[in-house]
Amino acid sequence: MSAAATLTTQVMDQIRDRIARQHLSQGARLPSIRAMSEAQKVSKSTVVEAYDRLHAEGVISARRGSGYFVAAPHAPMSLAEIGPRLDRQVDPLWISRQSLETEADYLKPGCGWLPSSWLPEDDIRRSLRTLARAEATNLTEYATPLGYAPLRQLLSRRLSEHGIDAAPAQILLTGSGTQSIDLICRFLLNPGDTVLVDDPCYFNFLALLRAHRVTVVSVPMTPTGPDIHAFADVLIQHKPRLYITNSALHNPTGATLSPVTAHRLLRLAQAHDLLIVEDDIYADFEHSPAPRLAAFDGLERVIHIGSFSKTLSAAVRCGFIAARPEWIAPLIDMKIATSFTHDPLSAELLYHLLSNGHYRKHMADVREKLAAMRPVIIRKLAALGIQPWHVPQGGMLLWCELPDGVDASEVARLALAERVVLAPGNAFSLSQGARSFMRFNITQMADGEVFDVLKRALLTQAQHLRI
Repeated sequence: MSAAATLTTQVMDQIRDRIARQHLSQGARLPSIRAMSEAQKVSKSTVVEAYDRLHAEGVISARRGSGYFVAAPHAPMSLAEIGPRLDRQVDPLWISRQSLETEADYLKPGCGWLPSSWLPEDDIRRSLRTLARAEATNLTEYATPLGYAPLRQLLSRRLSEHGIDAAPAQILLTGSGTQSIDLICRFLLNPGDTVLVDDPCYFNFLALLRAHRVTVVSVPMTPTGPDIHAFADVLIQHKPRLYITNSALHNPTGATLSPVTAHRLLRLAQAHDLLIVEDDIYADFEHSPAPRLAAFDGLERVIHIGSFSKTLSAAVRCGFIAARPEWIAPLIDMKIATSFTHDPLSAELLYHLLSNGHYRKHMADVREKLAAMRPVIIRKLAALGIQPWHVPQGGMLLWCELPDGVDASEVARLALAERVVLAPGNAFSLSQGARSFMRFNITQMADGEVFDVLKRALLTQAQHLRI
């Protein structure tokens, strides 16, 4: 920090302190720039900078020709606003709200992302510095409708590694994977249409679909994909317009679609005119690529989406949609109508990170760490009577069943009171058939306190059941 910046901060801190101690009350006039400069023995430009920054923060106000005055105080923050809502219903948004709103010292085995220490922060900072120095970097203009061409070309090559033939012109960049699904729903669905999801499924699918006022139906998930017999029955009975799923490392179960299930599913989709959204956000956690519906289908009735928020950075907001050529133009129109554009800097940053060779090594390291950690966490959970529904081939998520009779939502509430955020099963289940299940993120379970809290919560539940 430069000397001038330090002096500016000192002036600002002194004014804030005088306001906090009520030596300067609301509406009080601050010393003139010249008087403050002489009193603090700093330059006038330092005082101008300090006053301007305090004005921008809303601490003081400026009146033309009169000077600077102490602004109205902010409303005091209630402690109830700081702490988590223990009484909130455990619904599809419960886990997201608790994971995002709770303080940094909370343990979060219920969240769906890697800890910051697992992510390539140094690479991101280096790439940001490189982009800042490059004259060609877009720092001021809107992104083009399709998005940064070099990134779309790179994504096209990456998709081809999974057998998905998508030209760069068939790839639309978005602000995130969630925005991708939102755009597709706006494009393909009308209120009252029926959409099919897995049971359990990623809880935000349920929240987003409810926002679109569609009817949601579900099909049971198995370790090799959706139950095909139940899938056929749902298609006949409910005639859904759209099916949303993860083919690889399914969230929350970790299941992987088998080739047999994929072929049967696509035959049924063809027979019943069903469109499919394949969310492939966990693709780079796989050791061996699973079948992709978009590869078998050739992007005829499958729309393939992805992002890198789980592997690189949640702060780099960039997702993509790969779809049949004639759907790209209306999706662009929908994107312009709802968000106008996406973040061009994130797109360029993502391209730089994916193309410099470090990303593949980073993900190889992540997969290796996950493979070593998974059996350790499974053993520790088993010691508490918690068993995995399925041992996934990769990824960070475990879908587990709690001991008989235990209500996962109550365990989650008890744990939240001890500053641990969990992910109870019914938040993922449309049928509410996952009362005794919990999703765990093994990368967020290195701290032994997680297991101590789980043990106490399970003991409390067991005592309650005996009463």
